[in-house]
Amino acid sequence: MIALLEARKAGLFSREHLFNNLLAGLVVGVVALPLAMAFAIASGAKPEQGLYTAVVAGFMTSVFGGGRLQISGPTGAFIAILAGITAKHGIAGLQVATLMAGLILIAMGVARFGSVIKYIPNPVITGFTAGIGLIIWVGQWKDFFGLKPVGGGEHFHQHLAHLIQAFPSLHLPTTGLALLSLAVLLLTPRLFKRIPAPLAALVVATGVQATFHFEGVATIGSAFGGIPDSLPGLTWPELSLSTVVKLIGPAFTIALLGAIESLLSAVVADGMAGTRHDSNQELIGQGIANVCAPLFGGFAATGAIARTATNIRAGATSPLAGITHSVVLLLIILILAPWASNIPLCALSAILFVVAYNMSELHHFGHLLRTASRQDVAILLITFSLTVLVDLVIAVNVGVALASLLFMSRMAQAVEVQEAAPTEDEDGGALRLPPRTQVYAIDGPFFFGAAEKLQRTLDSIQRHADTVVLRMARVPFIDATGILALTELIEDFRRDKTRVVLCELRPNVRQKLERAGVLEKLGAENLYPTLGAVFGTPAAPIDQTSSSASRSTSS
Repeated sequence: MIALLEARKAGLFSREHLFNNLLAGLVVGVVALPLAMAFAIASGAKPEQGLYTAVVAGFMTSVFGGGRLQISGPTGAFIAILAGITAKHGIAGLQVATLMAGLILIAMGVARFGSVIKYIPNPVITGFTAGIGLIIWVGQWKDFFGLKPVGGGEHFHQHLAHLIQAFPSLHLPTTGLALLSLAVLLLTPRLFKRIPAPLAALVVATGVQATFHFEGVATIGSAFGGIPDSLPGLTWPELSLSTVVKLIGPAFTIALLGAIESLLSAVVADGMAGTRHDSNQELIGQGIANVCAPLFGGFAATGAIARTATNIRAGATSPLAGITHSVVLLLIILILAPWASNIPLCALSAILFVVAYNMSELHHFGHLLRTASRQDVAILLITFSLTVLVDLVIAVNVGVALASLLFMSRMAQAVEVQEAAPTEDEDGGALRLPPRTQVYAIDGPFFFGAAEKLQRTLDSIQRHADTVVLRMARVPFIDATGILALTELIEDFRRDKTRVVLCELRPNVRQKLERAGVLEKLGAENLYPTLGAVFGTPAAPIDQTSSSASRSTSS
């Protein structure tokens, strides 16, 4: 809704922009047609359910989303997750999980989590998208080659083994038609730039199959009985406490991936069109889309990077293009549904082959392997392996956890405690240090990751010093662990009859130390505003009145 209002204020619904947005919506609607059906089949749903999802989610995201140009619908990123949920809980379970995920996304947007999700590191994102690409590619072997594997297997390696065992029985007409579709997909962008490659492959393969009627080639008609030429009614999924508890994990999985994928798509759209999206409103819009889609026979949807990019290239400037895309798909269902029975499944698998390749981003994956640090490469490979062999959510959680630990380690290494030059203060004034006095400067955040290093460094200070001065001008913040470490240091030095003096504290750091009782334990006579005040003239400590005034100002 915000995007619609902003577009209206910017004059993007004027006659000047109207035609461009209608044309862009027509183009992206045609592009979305084969993709929606392919993603639905790969996710364990019926092809028409993919179309219903694209219609409802595309419309709702355009109306309620946080970006002007976002196109939502079924995406390849969801295939691995949704197929597993469908296999375990059925399509009804998938729809309940989708509705719950929509509510979670709305809650995330209201809680303003949009900016937080942006900070997932690139090696983690690249690792799980490449893993999903591999899962999609292998998952399409069955329909692409016309294989008949014996058994499936819950895990990737089991499924892969069964497919390899079934390769001697591949169906030649199906494989030939799939290769023809793949060739059309690869050649069309080079020869006919204005024709959507997925649509061209779908039309060619369907035409060939309708003409020659190859025996044994699976089509939408033979596998699903065709596509209904009517729209589903409003149906509320059956909800119970046991169902909600059982599907809460899958729902969070859908919500997490949907949030990541949608915000990535929004960032891509901003880069291409020079716009700025509202990440929190985008989560709310995607949540509304996922609440509404299962009510009309659909399933999980998210922002689609490829369709959003197509929308922008086609000249879209407002959410009207996304609304038009939904209307186009709706008309296709009502008018052209009977002709869809002859669409070969192998053609849809060929489309997903290309989708899987684009998702994997092999060039970027290889670039990271060559240029990233060893730690980042390890995170990339661990996330990729866990995505393929275990579970996407576990992969993302482990990847983010490892990346966070790596970041904290690097931050801790960057924190330094060095003996400060005692001959002058920050104003350049000459200082005379009393004998048996040492001055140290702490440079960096005094947080739990660096506390042990700081404590170890300060413990190494020679105990025969009468006074130790800690300059803390470059300490931007201190956490609870840092406060505890500093308290223990003060107590240790006092046991050794060594005076500890703090100077140049920032207001926020001083406020935390005062709240924790550290300054009271230190004594007002050992707290100074500058190094010069410690040894210069006048050498007046900070009294409690000035400390309180500073705290009030900083608050």
